[in-house]
Amino acid sequence: MTTKVSKIYGMDIYTDGGKFLGRVQEILLDLEKGEIIRLTMEPLNSVSKEEAKRILRDKSVLYKSVKSVEDVVVVTKGAASAAGADE
Repeated sequence: MTTKVSKIYGMDIYTDGGKFLGRVQEILLDLEKGEIIRLTMEPLNSVSKEEAKRILRDKSVLYKSVKSVEDVVVVTKGAASAAGADE
């Protein structure tokens, strides 16, 4: 799947079961590989190290869990637990 990174900002994230998880706030990149590695649903700027860890643990999804990026981002249902959703 190929898409411009700028298109993903602000998109809604849903599980493939239809559960809303949040909106894309940050996109973490592996610059060496040229790949997206994670999408966060809270901004990471101006937060403490502990807060950043919480956001990465509870309010983000791995990009390898993304099934589709069209009008919304769709992730596999198991990714919802990584995003702190209660299923």
